[in-house]
Amino acid sequence: MKPATRMFIKQRFTDYYQKKRISPPASVKEREFGFIFFDENYPDDIRMRRHIGFSSNDDLQEYVKSLVPAHAYYSTAYYRTPQAPTMADKDWLGADLIFDLDADHIVRGSFEEMLKRIKAETEKLLEVLENELGIDMRTVKLVFSGGRGYHIHIQELGFRDFGSAERREIVDYLCGNGISPSVLLDEWGASRSGWHERYRNILTGYLEDLSKKSAKDIKSELSSLRGVGQVTADRFSGMIPDLLPLLRTSPSSILLRDQTVKTILNALVTEKESPLLPLIKEASIQVDEPVTTDTRRLIRLPGSLHAKSGFKVVSLDLKELPDFDPLIDAVAFGEREVPVEAHKEYSFSLLGSQYDITKGKTKVPEAVAVYLCARGMAEIGGEPGSAS
Repeated sequence: MKPATRMFIKQRFTDYYQKKRISPPASVKEREFGFIFFDENYPDDIRMRRHIGFSSNDDLQEYVKSLVPAHAYYSTAYYRTPQAPTMADKDWLGADLIFDLDADHIVRGSFEEMLKRIKAETEKLLEVLENELGIDMRTVKLVFSGGRGYHIHIQELGFRDFGSAERREIVDYLCGNGISPSVLLDEWGASRSGWHERYRNILTGYLEDLSKKSAKDIKSELSSLRGVGQVTADRFSGMIPDLLPLLRTSPSSILLRDQTVKTILNALVTEKESPLLPLIKEASIQVDEPVTTDTRRLIRLPGSLHAKSGFKVVSLDLKELPDFDPLIDAVAFGEREVPVEAHKEYSFSLLGSQYDITKGKTKVPEAVAVYLCARGMAEIGGEPGSAS
């Protein structure tokens, strides 16, 4: 990034912070804060300044307004002394339960496609939290990260003392890690939901597709699994017509049919190349495990700006999510024309309009210029300071 481009982004951020207030987290006095600044090495050498505490919301506002960070974070944890220079000296008091959903971990595609996909994944997670884990949704805070994802903050007191191991168990449930076919099928009932029902549907769909193949292809596919020989695969192939109706009415009974069934089912969920694993992954929720299990994590500060997109980090009511469009609602800047020099051709949507950017110098609305420059797609055009 050229110095003029870095200065342009910082100037726009400065203007934003002069006019807007940060949304302070609950118990601001017990939170650690961290910031990345627009120093001369940004963004090639990014260093966070952390172990910062504030005695009031106003102190936080003034700090951000005067120093203009590129990125702003706060701790999911509560500390007695958050400004202490070492983690041991901070005196940990507990931490919110946090889920981070990032499109980078789930799908590849255009920025717009990734945002749509991660929004759907977020809606799926919220449904599971309420209907399967019994979370009090009044304690749930939803935040668009300003990048390609969402953060879900659970501030229910019952989770605050959970350590990494307890938080990992929740992640394992959401991600479908450690699925046991025998347990899920044996405990299934007409009123069961969650993974009991998801796994039954996944297995039913897989066997239906498998049954449409030739006996030779079925045997070839199953015998490729570790611990499944030709004889076992051939025997299971002949059982599929009987297993399918049982799966729909009495899943647990298929476990009594033959040891062959258990052998195949276990292989389908333990082998890395199993054809069932992509289906399980699709049915799961791919949250970022390190974020959830880290009880001292720093996470983006709502109301701040994300310097890799130029978007706002936006707090949302749960009811606002269906209609929320980051490419409109998280855009912080306006339509004043700014000269940029694009590295190549780009096509994308922003503020409800489609932009087809040609390679080389052109003029675009300020919001588009910030987006292009922040993402490394263009440099600011003209002489340094001419676009300020």
